[in-house]
Amino acid sequence: MSREDPEKGYRTMPMFGRDTELKDLAALVESPGEHSGILIQGEPGIGKSTLVAEAITTAVAARLRVLRTAGAEAEQNLAFAGLQRLLFPLRRGLEALPARQFEALSAALGMSDADAEPSPYLVGLAALTLLADTAAEQPLLIVVEDVHWLDPASNEVLTFLTRRIDTEPIAMIATARDGYRLSLCETGLTMMRLGPLSGDDARALLDHTAPELPAAIRARVLAEAGGNPLALTELPAAVRDLTDPVAALPLTERLEDTFAARGGTLPADSRTAVLVAALNDCAAVAETLTATGVLLGSAVEPEILEPAVTARLIAIDSGMISFRHPLIRSALAASAADDERRRAHLALAGMLDAEPDRQVWHHAAGTVGPDEQVAAELEAAAERSRHRGGAIAALERAAALSATPGRRADRLLRAAELAVDSGHRDTADRLVDAARTLPLTAGQDATANWLLSGFEDGIRESPSRIGELAALAASVAADGYPDAAMRILWGAAMRCFWSEPGPDTRRTVLALADTFGIPDGDPRKLAIDSIIAPFERGEQVLGHLRAHAATAGRDPEVDHFLSSAAYQVGAFDLAAHFAGAAAPGFRSAGRLGLLCRALAIQAWSLARLGDLAAAAPIAAEAAAFAQETGSPFMHAVVIAVQAEIAALRGDYPQAVTLVADAERIGLAAGARPVLATVQLTRGLIALGQGRFDDAFTDLVRVHDPRDPSYSLALGGCFLTELAEAAVRAGQTDAMAELLRGLEPVAAATPSPALHIGMRYARAVLAGDSAAELFTDALAADLTGWPAERGRLHLAYGEWLRRQRRVVESRTHLRTARETFDALGFTAWSERARLELRSAGESSPNRSPDAREQLTPHELSIAQLAATGLTNREIGQRLYLSHRTVSTHLHRIFPKLGISSRSDLAALLPADGDTPR
Repeated sequence: MSREDPEKGYRTMPMFGRDTELKDLAALVESPGEHSGILIQGEPGIGKSTLVAEAITTAVAARLRVLRTAGAEAEQNLAFAGLQRLLFPLRRGLEALPARQFEALSAALGMSDADAEPSPYLVGLAALTLLADTAAEQPLLIVVEDVHWLDPASNEVLTFLTRRIDTEPIAMIATARDGYRLSLCETGLTMMRLGPLSGDDARALLDHTAPELPAAIRARVLAEAGGNPLALTELPAAVRDLTDPVAALPLTERLEDTFAARGGTLPADSRTAVLVAALNDCAAVAETLTATGVLLGSAVEPEILEPAVTARLIAIDSGMISFRHPLIRSALAASAADDERRRAHLALAGMLDAEPDRQVWHHAAGTVGPDEQVAAELEAAAERSRHRGGAIAALERAAALSATPGRRADRLLRAAELAVDSGHRDTADRLVDAARTLPLTAGQDATANWLLSGFEDGIRESPSRIGELAALAASVAADGYPDAAMRILWGAAMRCFWSEPGPDTRRTVLALADTFGIPDGDPRKLAIDSIIAPFERGEQVLGHLRAHAATAGRDPEVDHFLSSAAYQVGAFDLAAHFAGAAAPGFRSAGRLGLLCRALAIQAWSLARLGDLAAAAPIAAEAAAFAQETGSPFMHAVVIAVQAEIAALRGDYPQAVTLVADAERIGLAAGARPVLATVQLTRGLIALGQGRFDDAFTDLVRVHDPRDPSYSLALGGCFLTELAEAAVRAGQTDAMAELLRGLEPVAAATPSPALHIGMRYARAVLAGDSAAELFTDALAADLTGWPAERGRLHLAYGEWLRRQRRVVESRTHLRTARETFDALGFTAWSERARLELRSAGESSPNRSPDAREQLTPHELSIAQLAATGLTNREIGQRLYLSHRTVSTHLHRIFPKLGISSRSDLAALLPADGDTPR
């Protein structure tokens, strides 16, 4: 049976040959939250909407509330148009949202006058909260049709939602045409691909829709329809008029020709009204009638649309016009003459004074040739846009209407800059290529050259680009733009982080940075200095970092630069401090790209300090955000950290798997920090398994300039592990030579990590005269460095036992055991126990810490709950719904042997209670 689709206002096709698909959709809507959503893909007319209509019927029978939206070609430039249609029925629930979420979502939906562009991720979190709260009262079915035509802002938010509704009583069904790249494909939705109907099903459908068709015409329809259900229902009436050339067209074009021919039979005034409706980005009948009246020179009544309704081209319901199929709308617009379309657009523009953003697009569509006034209006619309995708489109259209090549290039490059900021590489490439076809000024050419370098920190580029960027920065600074010059120079510095350009290039970049007149204490300058010259500028940078420490938390961007600087100079305690201060600001603003970087630095630093319990959930969150924001190299850094954590905990199979994944990404692009962390982890695995020769070989690679894992800054951060491996592998001479090479560096910088490693290495290499060196090393300030203190106690205890000072050794070995037990360093904990046993003291069996029984994701939720945060507050921090948090907590409690969140605080002490 066919049925009326209440949303689209037309009869959907009867179902033939889709039994399996119907069962899958029924299973989805009958058990929301138990299955992933479904993305239905296929060519136009293949039956996607018919399946959706059947699923909606099933959902309504199962008492689900249905929320619908659809992409529309005419609305692709209107930010959040698709999301507005989806959430408008829930608008009264916005007031219950947390303040920042309310502000973001109300701005996105056009319900407030906020000027700032709302973060798509914050909008997504608000939408998730709203949907989860609604679903708690009644399960939901979300239907998103024609995803390929969704405006970019809505698409981004829906992608965010799809990744997070798996634990909610929410089902999602989306549809899209074949041939489009869709971000929804990467969210875990089940793909349902619709192919043509079988011969028997096609014949059954044709017999149902056109039972009186003569045999010859029936055969031709079957042949030309090719199993497409829409063609089988629409071609019978038109097949007699199809000529051979038309029959050779692709099926979509044949259907469009059929619909265009049907539109051509309408009275002239009705054709004009339907054309206006097809071009209008609003479905309101009143708006279409007003614009039609302008075109015809007198007011018109709704009856002007009746012939189109009778011809089954449109439907009208509740004062809104809907087209029976998207192909009808595109066919009617395409079949009109160019002048007719332009006049219709201008008529619509003339009545939209109160909606300038819609008005300017109709003005632009009705404009032929350059028009600087309309271009300027589009540029202004770009500035007002609530999403960068809309701003990019407006600037690109403004460029096409620009009166001079210079203005065209300016607008193309500005659009490209926004594309870079949004992470859309393909769009930025296309826009820069278009600008380069024009005669560019020196400044424009320079902008084009550095714009694309913003992707992935230029990691895939030749190191020679570093010098080019430095020269460009100098030119921009000389023109009086020091802030812009610092931005470009930051790009050059980041390339020095990921790759190794050599000392000459580093000196050139550093000298240029010193000429910009930026104060030495400026966080940007500190970050650049620390990356380019971590040892030469280490003392100066550390002094400023300590001065800034008391003011952390005021500005996340400042804290981010400071955390990067601290990381580079080996002050991992400060790096974790600043990164932890930056994260809340980025989180609350929905800046997930920068949040990912802050979390990565925090996790890397905490792992080096030995706070695995804190590092693990942070690394897991960073890894998820890196994937979501399309940051493969940040993802590689984070999974290398996760591998390090697994190795320290003694989970060597997991560490091996993770380190292989990180190395695969790092090797492909020569990402040295990734590869250095990979070698650290391999060394830790080998140390834990007693393969000391392998450990030394793995770790010493970081110090070899010819090796892809060589890292100027990080080489001095793994000296403790390297010295331990060297002593046990009999490589003390090689280690002593390496230390001699580092002595001048150590004399030039107070880098905490370097000096802690140097003191440890000197002690373990000193042989019988090591006592004073161990004492000096332990007397240093190791506040916040528990792992390094534990290693020193272990090494000193081992040395004392070998010196037959057994009673003295026990104190240090006991301290090491307790430290490593608390930190979860399994292999080192067992070593301390073995040494204590040899020293005549037994040790109690180590009880696994509660944190080790949870996954990193569960641990992050449990730790936040232990601080007293509500489920809703936890959800806001982790970009989850509060119901998802509740679900996780109910899984966590049995693992920990507790029954309520009030017991969590005792099991999961705050970071400050972890032994240091």
